[in-house]
Amino acid sequence: MTLEETLELAPVVPVLIIEEEDQAVPLARALVAGGLFALEVTLRTPAAINCIRRIAGEVEGAVVGAGTIINPSLRQAAYDAGARFGVSPGLIDGEEFDDGPLPLLPGIATATELMRGLSLGYGLFKLFPANLVGGVGALKAFASPFPQARFCPTGGVSLENAPDYLAQPNCICVGGSWVAPTDAVRAGDWGRITELAKGAAGLAHKA
Repeated sequence: MTLEETLELAPVVPVLIIEEEDQAVPLARALVAGGLFALEVTLRTPAAINCIRRIAGEVEGAVVGAGTIINPSLRQAAYDAGARFGVSPGLIDGEEFDDGPLPLLPGIATATELMRGLSLGYGLFKLFPANLVGGVGALKAFASPFPQARFCPTGGVSLENAPDYLAQPNCICVGGSWVAPTDAVRAGDWGRITELAKGAAGLAHKA
């Protein structure tokens, strides 16, 4: 499965910060049950790599990815754990599109960064932090000079504003953490998370 196919599985890619390994499998199953299949587990906790490994091995239907990849060694570690895609907050020095063992969605915030990413062979980008770098307005501004680029806006995206992003022709999907609230994960309220996932999965591209 290509990165493009992965990001097109649903309109929202959950951005997950998982504190405990035992939370990973039920959380992923709840999200998949709600219709969200591409799951970004951020490498921000000591449990993250093991969480990726557990989801990859135990959750049918999940396409697990790793977020917060900031160097080539993390890209390799994520792949070794079973990740199918990687997400970075920026462009990684020396890493071109086809480098490394798994597809990478690099983050950009400016036209200069976007031009550099395109020169490295990338065509899909994470607009980050979307709410601070122009949001929907940034997507509109990038559309004309960079028609070959498509984006997954992340950062400040919510159920309320996600439709505005998804209405843009150059938005492939959005990344959001609202589908897995910290309090629900800690409480093991998987039913609530499934309902939030269903709401997110029901968002449609209006472009």
